[in-house]
Amino acid sequence: MARQQIGQWRSLQQGRKRLPRGLWQKAVALAQAYGVNKTARTLGLKYDSLRKHLEVAAPGESDPGKAKPDFIELLPGGLTSPCSECTIEWAGPRGVTMRMHVKGIAVADLVVLAGGLRKGPA
Repeated sequence: MARQQIGQWRSLQQGRKRLPRGLWQKAVALAQAYGVNKTARTLGLKYDSLRKHLEVAAPGESDPGKAKPDFIELLPGGLTSPCSECTIEWAGPRGVTMRMHVKGIAVADLVVLAGGLRKGPA
């Protein structure tokens, strides 16, 4: 069904256009059930594109049992009191993910940490 919908959408397009979100959501759900490689081949999608959509799929779109993560913006001068506890997850450009759980760290220190993670190894 999804393969037919993607094929129909492609036949109606002129030139290269981005696949609509609804079709990506269907592809992500299929990839979770059957695997990225098999789904990408069957639907005629690029493996890397499907994998990236799968990684950033919002909880609830494909798995209603997952809790939605909380995100905060770290501003160097905005907050000075230490946070009680938080989990930091950092996804690198090559798909490597690092997760840290920290307690009692100042927000300014979190900003420095995030900057160091963004720059990578010295």
